[in-house]
Amino acid sequence: MSVERLHEVLQPVTQWLANEAIGPELTEGLNSNFAAGSDWYQEVLSLCQQGIAEGWVCQHEQGGIKYGRVFKPSAELNNFSVDIVFMKDVVGPHHVHPQGEVDLVLPLTEGAAFDGTSEGWKVYPPESAHKPTVTGGEAFVIYFLPNGEIKFTR
Repeated sequence: MSVERLHEVLQPVTQWLANEAIGPELTEGLNSNFAAGSDWYQEVLSLCQQGIAEGWVCQHEQGGIKYGRVFKPSAELNNFSVDIVFMKDVVGPHHVHPQGEVDLVLPLTEGAAFDGTSEGWKVYPPESAHKPTVTGGEAFVIYFLPNGEIKFTR
């Protein structure tokens, strides 16, 4: 298991998203095709845990949040970037999603939730904004960003 394996495991997600308009209506399809509790989901969680232990996931830390861009946008990922964040009972920095944001929530503590989603998928449409928040414990959140676009605000 490695960063290369994570790339392989996440590629089907970006292929599925490739011709879709990014918005909340994708949540149901993502939860069906890439379900919490599935073997696929468990492998992603295991790779995140391995990656943080080995230092290729969440290489940076600020304000109690560990984070890092694991993959830049590429043709192989249909021009999505992939960022992984580890949060524990914290509110992150406000930002805007110019082209939308697709998030996979992987709680490590039972009951932990990201912006109200306890596990599985949360999708924000283009030009939406928020302060990402994890409550109830620890969670990984994987951010799929079209063309890697995100704008942090003050």
